[in-house]
Amino acid sequence: MIRINLLPHREEKRRARRQQFYALLGLVTVLALLIAVLVYSIIAGYIANQEAKNDFLKKEIAILDKEIDQIKRLKQQTEALLKRKETIEALQRDRAEAVRLLTELAKQMPEGVYLKALKQEGQRIHMVGWAQSSARVSTLMRNIEASPWLEKPELLEIKAVTVDKRRLNEFAMNASLKRTPVEQKGAK
Repeated sequence: MIRINLLPHREEKRRARRQQFYALLGLVTVLALLIAVLVYSIIAGYIANQEAKNDFLKKEIAILDKEIDQIKRLKQQTEALLKRKETIEALQRDRAEAVRLLTELAKQMPEGVYLKALKQEGQRIHMVGWAQSSARVSTLMRNIEASPWLEKPELLEIKAVTVDKRRLNEFAMNASLKRTPVEQKGAK
């Protein structure tokens, strides 16, 4: 029988397969690294692009915030100007109020009633005075109630006093001013 030794031949094929395997393994590793680098660079590009967009949006938001602050300041200035305008209109409307009040009090004051103090706080008027009788104080209250400029007389106190050897009634009274309604501009 003839024996042929094929071991070196098989050994060479194994060595060749190992070299092919290592070569393919190296190529696959290099290819995998190239793919990983490519994917990483693409993702890094997307991230850089998104960060650039975010930075742009932050700058635009900062600009819009400044504009919003300017708009708020303008609104505050507008409100302040409107309040000033309303105050000026109220002062303009009420500038003759003191003269009208004194004229109206002079018209409504019955004979024998004298005021010694008059104080106005907003719409309220506080009067202190003397009357020859309590009936004259009630006449004053009726006159104030009938007045077109005064309303709601309220007697706080009335007491008998002696002034310059004359017996008088000292009274304290409150009343309110009637204000004419302000016409609204643009009201229908």
